[in-house]
Formats: sequence, structure tokens, C-alpha cells
Amino acid sequence: MAGPRQVIEIVYEDDEVVGLVKPAGLPTANAPAGVESVYTLLRSRPPGDQFVGIVSRLDAAVSGILPVALTAAAAAALARQFRHRTVGKRYLAIVEGRFPAPLGVWADWHDTMRRRPEERKSELVGRPGGAATIPPAADDEAGGGEGEGRPTTAHVRARVLRRSGEVSLVELLPTTGRRHQLRLQLSVRGCPIVGDRLYGARLPFEAGIALHAARLRFAHPRTGHAIELAAPPPAAWKRRYPALCAAVRERGD
Repeated sequence: MAGPRQVIEIVYEDDEVVGLVKPAGLPTANAPAGVESVYTLLRSRPPGDQFVGIVSRLDAAVSGILPVALTAAAAAALARQFRHRTVGKRYLAIVEGRFPAPLGVWADWHDTMRRRPEERKSELVGRPGGAATIPPAADDEAGGGEGEGRPTTAHVRARVLRRSGEVSLVELLPTTGRRHQLRLQLSVRGCPIVGDRLYGARLPFEAGIALHAARLRFAHPRTGHAIELAAPPPAAWKRRYPALCAAVRERGD
């Protein structure tokens, strides 16, 4: 017997785009038969057979803001924004270990990475920070342009907002959208995301991994007006790490 249907919070919707908060544990799309995903949940909304254009993805274990197109034209316009890196993305993560920069100081990371499909993960190519930038047209946010094992570059700015014992709250501003990018870039610097056993984390986490897409800014696919969507970290974060989540509240996030 199937369990209860997942519930996704809608924070913005019009005729062309919907912004939602994906819970940890729910795949974005391409889930096995019988497994719900953001795609299947939106497709099944009344009156049914809704066009659903997946223009960006969050790993199943990750929570946070996700935009989805409701028309083919909107999907093309939004995909173009991600491809050319005009979308503003802000993530929060709780990480283990010692972050390699002082509190509040931005670190700028350019890495080369590639997918290892046989192990369902990605790996660093060369040393951390050993990549040059690549032109925006070479990016592919939805994941189709990385190829199987083809090296690509990944860029993110990161800083620690607060430390508490053996963990830290980190703010991340990625410009590229590689598969497992933030998970890998943090792990290779000795600070894996809490709960992310695939990338070396020791500490467990009750809801996926402690990575959350907190804010997203893009241009409306038809009008061009700026849309900014935000979602606070899930309740599981507040239960496990109240001191770190207090820093989020203090910043108004």
C-alpha cells in the first residue's frame, strides 16, 4: 500500500512559473516507478496533465527553493537564465570540520570536477582551487551538459556565518550548477556537509543532508520583472542546531 502523498509548499505561482520549497528526501524528477517526485506531484495537480518544465534540480537529500516552468516558453526562458548564470542562488549548509577561512570572510573557489556515474558521485580533478573560469554558455544547470566523466569547472563563494562546537553554518553563493558541486567542494576542503556520508561526513542528520537552497532570484520568463523567493531552513535544522539557526534568524533569512 502506498504511503501518504508528499506535500510541497508553494511560495509563488502564476500561469508560467511556480516557486516551491522542496523537502529533503523528495527527488526533483526521474524517480523510479512508484516513487513520488516534484515532477509527478506537479503533473498530477488538478485538472491533471499539467506541463512541468524542470529547469534546475536539487538533489533528493537537499531541501529548499526550486523554480519550475509551467509552459514550454517559460521553460526555455528560465533554462537560458541558468545557462548564462544570471540567476542568483544562495545556499546554507551546516558542515563538519574547520572551514578554511576566518569567520565572515568570503572564500572564492574555482575547481575542476567530473562525474563518476558508476559510484553515483562526483570527484575533484587536480587540486582544490586549481581551475580556471569557463564561459557562461558552457554551463548546464539542469545537469545534461556535464557528460559522463567529462571535466567541468565549478565556482562558488563561501563564508562561515557562525560556529558551534564541531560544526559551522556556511553561506554559499554558487555561479555554476554542477551535480553534487557544493557537496564536493566542501568535502575536499575538510568540511563535509552534516549527514552527507557519500562525501565523508561523520555526523548523522535526520532529514537528508544539511544543505538548503535558501534564496533564489531570477527574471520572470515573460515580463522580465525580478522575482526573489526565500525559504527558512527546515524544522530539523532548528531542532538539531538551534544556535546556528539563531544566526539565520538574526540575519532575517
